[in-house]
Amino acid sequence: MSYQKALHSLRPLRILTRPSLISSTSLRPSILQQQSLFHSTSRKYQLNETTKANKSNETGESKTSNEGIDDQLAAETGAPQGTRADQGEGPDTRDKQIAELKDSYLRALAEMENLRERTRREIEHTAQFAIQKFAKDLVNTVDVLNLALKSVPDDARKDAQEKNPHLHNLYTGVSMTEAELLNTLKRFGVEQMNPLGDKFDPNKHEAIFQTAVPDKEAGTVFTVEKVGYTLNGRIIRPAQVGVVKDMDNS
Repeated sequence: MSYQKALHSLRPLRILTRPSLISSTSLRPSILQQQSLFHSTSRKYQLNETTKANKSNETGESKTSNEGIDDQLAAETGAPQGTRADQGEGPDTRDKQIAELKDSYLRALAEMENLRERTRREIEHTAQFAIQKFAKDLVNTVDVLNLALKSVPDDARKDAQEKNPHLHNLYTGVSMTEAELLNTLKRFGVEQMNPLGDKFDPNKHEAIFQTAVPDKEAGTVFTVEKVGYTLNGRIIRPAQVGVVKDMDNS
């Protein structure tokens, strides 16, 4: 029985509930029964409506939740909405995704290996040439020692060996100091470069002057004012030289 029908059936009874009519004791049980039936029917109707509303809300929430999940999956895969739900994933799609993931993985490994190799080379390069500035300053000391040795003529050195042994010992000490210093530099990759008689190379030599020299090929180094130095193959100071000038162009 619906809520409206129950109300319609009880409308005549409401007249009987007036104070003037309720005084009849014979009608009271019937009225109370009708009122109880009305309340029971009304309660059942309310419960049914509440249950229907709850089911409707649950269905709407479930549908909304499923739609949200589909939208999220479509956004992650880049596929249009409904593709995964309607069509599904076939073997070809899975194989394609696996191939793409494998390719990305291999590319990442290659990039990591290249980075590791580049870092290793940079570390080696830094270690090899870390003393370059120090070596350039130190070779000037070698130049000073060499000039000191060259300033003593051979005749004076021989005479000092017999007449003045102290002076001879001083010369020998300076010579040994120069040799030891050169050996130390060599252990760290610093080597002398004496281009006497070589063809002039502007990448290795610094021409201080040019002059015509008989019986010498033009463009060759005939004198070395200062020897050059290299550090692990890199030139840290070019040799200062004199170059033979072409006599035909003079």
